[in-house]
Amino acid sequence: MGKIISNEKQAGVEKGERLKKRLTLLLTLLLVIAITVGIFLFRGKVAELGSYGYLGAFLISLTFNAAVILAAPVLPILCAMGVILYPITGPVGPIIVGLAGGAGAGIGEITGYMVGYSGRGIVERSKMYNRMEGWVRRWGVLAIFILSVVPFFFDLVGIAAGVLRFPLWKFILLCWLGRTLLYVVFVVLAALGWEAVLPYLS
Repeated sequence: MGKIISNEKQAGVEKGERLKKRLTLLLTLLLVIAITVGIFLFRGKVAELGSYGYLGAFLISLTFNAAVILAAPVLPILCAMGVILYPITGPVGPIIVGLAGGAGAGIGEITGYMVGYSGRGIVERSKMYNRMEGWVRRWGVLAIFILSVVPFFFDLVGIAAGVLRFPLWKFILLCWLGRTLLYVVFVVLAALGWEAVLPYLS
């Protein structure tokens, strides 16, 4: 009798955990879709955040990096801000734009991580995803940092980190460091007159 009750309790707990996992996945997907649709519908308004200076750089980067489904042109916008600020502030302005953008990116990439944390079903058949997951599994910190410096495919790295239960605080820290390095370098180069790099970043 005791065994039957114990088995029923265990089955109830497992059912509750499955329901909780499905609900978490559903809510995460709805959040990601809402963010992406919002960015698509209000992309002109988001770009206008540039008029808010450094806070605008942070918010633009946060918003566009939070989009998992659509690629967003963060670098060209930040570079344009750096070019505008350079005559007024000198190199300090573009550097701060890069730092603010890196901070926004570190926080924004949490959405990709949460998609992976709540379930891998979305991307598990993708060859590119499997490659990214393999790199994160094998090299961990090094892979996440290096790939965060590359402007492409990082959403898949975030999803892989979530699937593999990589510590969230480490993931955010590595995203922040890598994206800050990427943004500072490109924004400063653009501000110093290397606007020729901008077409390759869109």
